[in-house]
Amino acid sequence: MLVLSRQRDETIMIGDEIEITIVDIRGDKVRVGINAPPRIAVHRKEVYDAIRTENEQASRLDAGGLDALRTPISPGPARNRVGSNGRLSTGPSVRPDEHHQGGDSKQTA
Repeated sequence: MLVLSRQRDETIMIGDEIEITIVDIRGDKVRVGINAPPRIAVHRKEVYDAIRTENEQASRLDAGGLDALRTPISPGPARNRVGSNGRLSTGPSVRPDEHHQGGDSKQTA
């Protein structure tokens, strides 16, 4: 580990793109400003560890999770649609096995 001494308003460079500036010193607290490109994530260590743990847990699927993925998805409730006349229609929803031909089809009795 490299240890450097810096005073307020002094900067440390990491490579050509990352600047770390000592912004303020109050008692035993040091405020640090970090200027880095947007593609480089900058987090406090405890936040970084929490993100990493969450990502590791999300990447693991247990057997129950795999079974849930195998369960077919049932169609949801019929949706309200606005017809070409501008009126709200609550007609039947189109089932996945039906093919929509486009346009509004009108039935006459």
